[in-house]
Formats: sequence, structure tokens, C-alpha cells
Amino acid sequence: MKRETIALALAARHPGTPWYAKAWVGLVVAYAFSPIDLIPDFIPVLGLLDDLVLVPLGITLALRMIPSEVMAECRQQAERITARPSSWGVVVGIIIVWLGLLALALWWAIRALSN
Repeated sequence: MKRETIALALAARHPGTPWYAKAWVGLVVAYAFSPIDLIPDFIPVLGLLDDLVLVPLGITLALRMIPSEVMAECRQQAERITARPSSWGVVVGIIIVWLGLLALALWWAIRALSN
């Protein structure tokens, strides 16, 4: 699913994708991430059903609008993107920053309490 979503996003920016398919992908993505739904989520069953039906139908229609050779190319690009190993350097860097901020906060607290 992750690869297909990335492929669809790449296809929306691809020059071989027709303008109407790009517009449709934009609408589907906007609806999927919008806090405003056709049927509000607080309505039991129906509120969540629109997300479970309308978004996949919109994606299916978008995939039919995009030429198959464009989607094949975008799927290959998405495969390369998702196949990259995650960077542990970024994780370690974030942990170091948080530990540094924690040390700074402790130093500030000790200094404030000692006065």
C-alpha cells in the first residue's frame, strides 16, 4: 500500500499523466486528508464507511485514468524509494538532540534551585 501511494503521488507529478488525472488525484488526496467529510465521522457506521468506500474508489478511478506505462515507471521509482534502508544516523541524531535538551533543562533547573 505504501509503495502504491508513493507511485500515485509520483504519477501525479509525471509529465505523461493527463491533467484531468492529476486533478482527480489532487481531489482524492485532499478528501482523504481533509477533516471535513461528506458524512461526518461521528455518525455511527456511515461516518467511517465513506472513508472506507469513497477513498479506495477514488484511488481506483485515478489508477484507471493514468496511462499504464506511466504507472509502471512510477511504481519502479516508488520501489527504489521504499527499498532504501532507513537511516540510523537520523535516529541517533534526534536522540542526541533530545538528550542534550534534557541535560540543558536539568542544568538550568539545578542552577535555578541552588540560588
